[in-house]
Amino acid sequence: MKIVFMGTPDFAVASLSALVEAGFEVAGVVTAADKPAGRGQMLQESAVKQYAVAKGITVLQPLKLKDPIFIEELRNLGADLQVVVAFRMLPEMVWDMPSKGTINLHASLLPQYRGAAPINHVIINGEKESGATTFFLKHEIDTGDVIFSEKVSIADDETAGELHDKLMHLGAGLLVKTVTAIESGDYKEQPQPESEELKHAPKIFKEDCAIDWNQPAQVVFNRIRGLSPYPTAFTKLNDKTLKIFKAELEDKEPGIAAGGFLTDGKTFLKFATKDGFIKLIDIQYEGKRRMSVEEFLRGVRL
Repeated sequence: MKIVFMGTPDFAVASLSALVEAGFEVAGVVTAADKPAGRGQMLQESAVKQYAVAKGITVLQPLKLKDPIFIEELRNLGADLQVVVAFRMLPEMVWDMPSKGTINLHASLLPQYRGAAPINHVIINGEKESGATTFFLKHEIDTGDVIFSEKVSIADDETAGELHDKLMHLGAGLLVKTVTAIESGDYKEQPQPESEELKHAPKIFKEDCAIDWNQPAQVVFNRIRGLSPYPTAFTKLNDKTLKIFKAELEDKEPGIAAGGFLTDGKTFLKFATKDGFIKLIDIQYEGKRRMSVEEFLRGVRL
């Protein structure tokens, strides 16, 4: 069974590597075009491309997924099955091409948290569990019939970065299980249940990262965890942006209004919320590198 793999970031590399190591024939990889990055604006290859090149796998990098040249190149790869992990939306002419269809690995327990940022949103919403789901693609995004899913628990202080790595490895194993089942025909598709109580996971923009200190402490804490390490929650301090990667909850002391802060100038810095304090641990001040609060306080007068 020939497979064409579609993906771009590190999250997808774990799945591609698992398929290769499991002995499946990956006929080609479709990934994002090289992009200029850094101060020198040097062209940077996607993580998936770097892995594929190292393994001698054919790489396609279309700018437009409906480009006739790309469609012909894709068809010539002769895929029986296409596998999508952390890639963009596909036109029907692409996902409907293989005889066995196109499957997607999604980092949530579908139908909950459909969308571009499920890992961030489950933590922002204070969920206690998440997981990964494999399903067949169809017209509406993240709505296809489920093949397999697997749950993981979320710790009270777990960040999006930590959950990302957990689901990256869980998902890779789930994908191998799924492709194995499709190859043997030993699987049963389950339609996703529809409900008015579905939670969604839309793309996160900069304005979503600004902290509102008038909210309850747990809500603020969850937002910091859910946006760490990227794109990172932030506030303003001395008219400069202060990114917060790690923090702790503390009980609120009387007399401090939401948005105010306390510090001894040496070891701690904590901001007041509606009903508690957020004690900062790991931060980055505008124009500075990422550092501990203790390091920060040694160089800044508040």
